[in-house]
Amino acid sequence: MILVIGGAGYIGSHMVRILREQGEPHIVLDDLSQGHEAAVNGSTLIRGDLADRECIARIFAEYPSIDSVIHFAAFISVGESEREPGKYWKNNTAGVLNLLESMKEAGVNKFVFSSTAAIFGEPTYVPIDEKHPKSPTSVYGDTKLAVERMLEGFDRAHGLKSVCLRYFNASGADPSGEIGENHSPEEHLIPLAIFAATGRRAALKVFGTDYPTSDGTCVRDYIHVNDLAAAHLLAIRHLRDGGDSRRYNLGNGQGFSVRQVLDVVGKVVGRPVPADDASRRPGDPAVLIGSSDAIQNDWGWSPCYPDLETIVSHAWNWHQKRLN
Repeated sequence: MILVIGGAGYIGSHMVRILREQGEPHIVLDDLSQGHEAAVNGSTLIRGDLADRECIARIFAEYPSIDSVIHFAAFISVGESEREPGKYWKNNTAGVLNLLESMKEAGVNKFVFSSTAAIFGEPTYVPIDEKHPKSPTSVYGDTKLAVERMLEGFDRAHGLKSVCLRYFNASGADPSGEIGENHSPEEHLIPLAIFAATGRRAALKVFGTDYPTSDGTCVRDYIHVNDLAAAHLLAIRHLRDGGDSRRYNLGNGQGFSVRQVLDVVGKVVGRPVPADDASRRPGDPAVLIGSSDAIQNDWGWSPCYPDLETIVSHAWNWHQKRLN
């Protein structure tokens, strides 16, 4: 059985859906501070917090068949992490430490961690591979890198094997339209562009139009949420087969500029995205693109939905159902 921490959130709920489709026994632990009970869609949900060691211990005691854990329960806002660092260190790092200690006590030694490209900081080259220097420029990135290092120690000392998957820009929604991105507040470009195009928010601000890119706007790597979830399932199977600890970057392998995203959203929605030019934000790199060559070579993983229009169409399908 797989314990999915944060399984009511955006990426976690897509993971839970795949586990359900694959017939993989699983349960979800989520405090619902960011997630939504409806997104779990009938899978067993336990409401709880990783700060509560007794809650974690009870779960392992009540479900002794748990052999693997997937963690999706981090706070993810870079800006908020700078304003409220304690909140991020407590949840993103101390919470995982509680979980790992409880796993050790329960004899559970397989862990898949939802990490981030933010551990790399300002890129020195692109595409970013696993050997790229790790120098986070935010508290958010610091908390994730700290967990990766923590996991190395738990592997050496206790034989707890882990796979860390470093995302670039998670995006899109399940093609069914039944689940999708539902953050509050929303900070990601594709849903914000959809909101602007449909009049649910004011015009977008395009932060920086003078970058050394094809159209002067930032370029980012957008990867479909279902492709991310599929990689987590491969990670679980690797660990269950006795595999060693691994670290992989998960990207689309190609980048799209802010202007390109707005153009595609406008095309898919059928209405232009109102946008105003604004000055650059401090710390925004011109280009962030990930290399997924390592996981492709080792496990044969590759994105099923690499096309930006497909990613946006799936997101729009989800948002349309919410608008109706």
